[in-house]
Amino acid sequence: MAPLLRVDGLRTEFRTLRGSVTAVDGVSFEVEAGQMFGLVGESGCGKSVTSQSIMRLYDEKKLARHSGKAILDGEDLLSVSQKRMRQIRGRDISMIFQDALSSLNPVFTIGWQIQEALKMHQKLGKRESRERAIEMLRLTGIPSPDKRVDCYPHELSGGMRQRAMIAMALVCTPKLLIADEPTTALDVTIQAQIMEMIVDLKDRLNMGVLLITHDLGVVAQTCSRVVVMYLGQVVEEGDSCDIFDNPRHPYTIGLLRSVPSVSTKKGDPLPVIQGSVPPLDKAGAGCRFADRCPLADEGCKIEPPALVDLGGGQKARCRKLDLTGG
Repeated sequence: MAPLLRVDGLRTEFRTLRGSVTAVDGVSFEVEAGQMFGLVGESGCGKSVTSQSIMRLYDEKKLARHSGKAILDGEDLLSVSQKRMRQIRGRDISMIFQDALSSLNPVFTIGWQIQEALKMHQKLGKRESRERAIEMLRLTGIPSPDKRVDCYPHELSGGMRQRAMIAMALVCTPKLLIADEPTTALDVTIQAQIMEMIVDLKDRLNMGVLLITHDLGVVAQTCSRVVVMYLGQVVEEGDSCDIFDNPRHPYTIGLLRSVPSVSTKKGDPLPVIQGSVPPLDKAGAGCRFADRCPLADEGCKIEPPALVDLGGGQKARCRKLDLTGG
């Protein structure tokens, strides 16, 4: 069977005052129906740009240019018209953004914003759409949904706003949900509740979920497959158990080593990846991780590595694969 979403060679270039900058460079992956798929990496690695390119949220006349394919249930999102894309967004594919407060419109009630999607995609009347909005708020665990439906975003707590965002994203039962850092700025207890709810709704609706996060613990608990990105490229891909048990790219290895464990003692320094993600226009001709990689040599800075198939569905982009694992 064909995957629900197939991203093939996605490339996104932004027009800037200093010329064209490539933020996403040849990214490919597949998400199945009913699957939780993880997209991980540090801030600045291109995760959010990838998701927003799939949704085509950038101004394509003045700012961005896309190439490649993003095929959702047989339809290439990158080649359809903007009118068709507006029909697809919210109905077939929805997105939860990082900051619910800035993503929700402050001058409209939560209920009004949820009802807008129903009126646009399902042509429901005012009464029916209101009842459906209350039902969705109840489904996402918001207490007293018949009262909260008339609240403005600033009147809700951070956890409630995030739940309202999820209700808005799922009200038309999309085939694919993109969750971009859905638990950012929430406390640990609320984070766990939000993730548990997303997983439960995924199972109930047989919905594909593309989870974008830097939290490797969440990925290990919820995702069946993972893509690791660095500076706009996929550097490793595989099943979660393979990525966590046998990481092959030095960047993936560094990310996993920097996560605190139960054996970490108070005061012990955590291993870190030296340096930081460079600006996109400073990417070298060779491996983009070479300046921070402990295994890199001069050849790594000159020769761009290919994404190598390691078998069993695991891939990595590194010239030193013989030194990074079995």
